[in-house]
Amino acid sequence: MTTTTPPTAPPDQRRGLGKILLTVFGSVGALLALALLVAAAALGIAHTQRDADGFFTTSTEPHETTSYALTHEGVRIGDVSELPDWVDDRFGAVRIRATSPDGTPLFVGVARTAAVERYLAGVAHEQVTDFELGPRRSETRFSGGDAPRNAPTEEAFWAASVSGIGTQTLDWELEKGTWSLVLMNADGSRAVAANVELGARVGFLSVVALILAVLGALIAVASAAMIVLGVRRRGDGGVTAGPATPASPRGTYPVALEARLEEPLSRWRWLVKWLLGIPHYVVLAFLWAAFVVLTVVAFFGILVTGRYPRPLFDFNVGVLRWTWRVAYYAFTLGTDRYPPFSLAPEADYPATLDIPYPERLSRRLVLVKSWLLAIPHLLIVGIFSGSVFWASSDGPGLTAILALVAGAVLLFTARYPRDVFDLLVGLNRWTWRVVAYVALMRDEYPPFRLAR
Repeated sequence: MTTTTPPTAPPDQRRGLGKILLTVFGSVGALLALALLVAAAALGIAHTQRDADGFFTTSTEPHETTSYALTHEGVRIGDVSELPDWVDDRFGAVRIRATSPDGTPLFVGVARTAAVERYLAGVAHEQVTDFELGPRRSETRFSGGDAPRNAPTEEAFWAASVSGIGTQTLDWELEKGTWSLVLMNADGSRAVAANVELGARVGFLSVVALILAVLGALIAVASAAMIVLGVRRRGDGGVTAGPATPASPRGTYPVALEARLEEPLSRWRWLVKWLLGIPHYVVLAFLWAAFVVLTVVAFFGILVTGRYPRPLFDFNVGVLRWTWRVAYYAFTLGTDRYPPFSLAPEADYPATLDIPYPERLSRRLVLVKSWLLAIPHLLIVGIFSGSVFWASSDGPGLTAILALVAGAVLLFTARYPRDVFDLLVGLNRWTWRVVAYVALMRDEYPPFRLAR
């Protein structure tokens, strides 16, 4: 008995897939590294905003109640003693500063929530249930009752408290448990009013910022290496778009998007093509993340050298090509042939896209064409584009509506209306020209037309 081994992918295809994966994972890693470095910078800036005692403080805000006390829902604190020494030394204190606007002696205290609830049981008081800063907004819950049995200064259950005339400052080191803050008049009388400033000591931000910065830098270096290996041109099978395409004939724009209507088409399959395309959507989500990162890299390359790095250009053209094939199958509905999982050109597939490599690009245009010069086209594309990546924010675009009409006609007549097909291809041609221009791949301004 003879055995057969399953066919394996040719070495060139395996190398090409490996380069794609390297580029994708490198680009995702670059996004993660950027997020970590931004977070490190933000924490570093925040670290400089502390006062001389290491506290981060809020602005002074007025608080008042017509009852006998102002408190808040208990806050549960874990065991701070279990934190590492370098954290415990720098973390774990709050500061409350309260000043009476009319000179009334104030009391500020912190105690376990259970003890506060026992003390204020049957006492008219107001409890803050939600508090937000800038602009200040608080939600409170009022509990009716009588005056407290004793003035707060006469109670012994407070973990920390201050009282007196003028500004009262309470510093309290955090402890495990559920705790509540209480603001009252020192003699326990009704109508409490104070201007309050809250502060917290979070001194380990500089250490966290350093850790994030180092981690971000390491991931950035590893991601850069993967991107370089992924987009490097090789003569033995690397995934590229091939040599530069000859210059386009006069009057045609150098983004060649073509489509061939393949009939006969299934009457019903268009109803599920969007679902069948899910595996492609997953892969394309990562490929477009890589596309964005590499476009940013290309921006600096063009700005410095006047050239779009060729390996990056070839990869990004492949992403556009792959996306157009999927959009043609799942949304334009012009073929029943499932699109290949490939960045390379597929001459036998009925939807093709190619962009000739520009030997030189303007260093000045790269600064404005993506966000300024492209605005008229972006407005138009936003109206009629309904592909996977360019959809109207208010509803289906013109292309989506036309594709739905074509699908309905196909369902009942088994024929794709040719005029609708030509219009859909023209709209997509316009869209992908704009995409290529915004992605810095050409300097020629896209024409306002549907034809080639």
